[in-house]
Amino acid sequence: MEDIISSGPPCHSDQKGYKLQRISKDVIPSWGRRSHVPRFRGALSLAIMLACPAAIIFWYVTLHHFDGSLLSASVALRNKGFISFYREYCPVLNPRATLVYGAWVLFQALLYSFLPGSTYEGQPTPAGNVLKYKINGLLAVVVTVLLFGAISLRGGILASSFVATNWGAFLATFNIYGLFLTLAFYLKAHISPSHPEDRKFSGSPIYDLYMGIELNPRLGQSWDMKLFHNGRPGIIGWILIDMSFTALQFLRHGYITSSIIIADILHLVYIIDFFFNEHWYLKTLDMAHDHVGFYLAWGSAAWLPTIYTLQPQFLAIHPVSLSPIAAATILTTGLGGYALFRSANDQKYLVRETQGKCLIWGRAPKYIQCKYKTTDGSTHKSIILCSGWWGVVRHANYLGDLILSYAMCATCGFTHLLPWTYAIFMTTILVHRCYRDEQRCARKYGKTWEEYCEKVRWRIIPGIF
Repeated sequence: MEDIISSGPPCHSDQKGYKLQRISKDVIPSWGRRSHVPRFRGALSLAIMLACPAAIIFWYVTLHHFDGSLLSASVALRNKGFISFYREYCPVLNPRATLVYGAWVLFQALLYSFLPGSTYEGQPTPAGNVLKYKINGLLAVVVTVLLFGAISLRGGILASSFVATNWGAFLATFNIYGLFLTLAFYLKAHISPSHPEDRKFSGSPIYDLYMGIELNPRLGQSWDMKLFHNGRPGIIGWILIDMSFTALQFLRHGYITSSIIIADILHLVYIIDFFFNEHWYLKTLDMAHDHVGFYLAWGSAAWLPTIYTLQPQFLAIHPVSLSPIAAATILTTGLGGYALFRSANDQKYLVRETQGKCLIWGRAPKYIQCKYKTTDGSTHKSIILCSGWWGVVRHANYLGDLILSYAMCATCGFTHLLPWTYAIFMTTILVHRCYRDEQRCARKYGKTWEEYCEKVRWRIIPGIF
């Protein structure tokens, strides 16, 4: 999960929840996604969009056809050649699985639309718009889990394990749906943008397809497709995927291990935290800064349910028996990482909500007052916290996230690299996001950010990085 984007006083908005305006061509955004990119980024974006769908299929093939050995799968890929390898092992669509997934997305859309929820305002966009969101994700989780439980009680272990036993077909469906969303968001941004003044064009159609053009694509005035797709089908689905692979472990082996239970618990803590603090998610990098393209659309539809569930996928086929000490150590470490993650985010949120009139670790917080401008010419104030966890490292929440991620992978033992690719991915993306955050903050806050970096030297790991 991401750094909280700085909050400032909301702009005046109309009764529809957003402000339409024309931005002068002379106004240059002081923050937001870059508007021009080097040519090589287009080629790199294309490479990523081709490689990522192939990668999640490769992980599936490795687990189900090569006993989880990345080395064996890589040798087979080299010997057979790319086309022959994927032609032989690539999962295919299953009409039943496709219908189930379509019903799943529709069901989540209905919950998002009709369940009651509180209304919150998001961050001011680069163009100065302030959008309103209905937050009801936690209630959607409860309804979904209760329904899944009822279906499992009625249908037994075969119903519970349906997703896991048809995983290849679901994986193919995820890929196609994610690619469809990517193209749909790209076309919508050109044909019928929700907020034209918040679009970003890089000059490279490929890069725009990858990173997205629209910041907040909506159906009508309030149905936010970004919030829905970032959270509902993928993250709520994460719970059911974990439960299904746990059922598959019992179906295949006749027992359920402590390792898969711990993996499920750590995942569930992460997911419940996300929806319990869904209003806070409106202030994150994903919602306040990233535009909707392949990176978010395909990522939430295909990458998230595939890669974030690697541990239960692996443990369903390769059960790992943990000693009581190992189980307790992994669980405690994971929960400790979560506690650090949550505490760090709460500290920043509290200081900004109270304008520094609070206590952090029993003391008045140290912070730096800063200002930034949006493209409508408005100046906003914010706070950079310099005490608590944020006085130790500049991205304390990322450190907690990494500790939790490595604890999740530790449930799978050390015999296979495959389940650890999740931790490798999280390390890579959080380090990359760390640099992205700092470049953005440097552009947004200028010398104020440099002052903070002088006060807090380390980025994520004290004394190391």
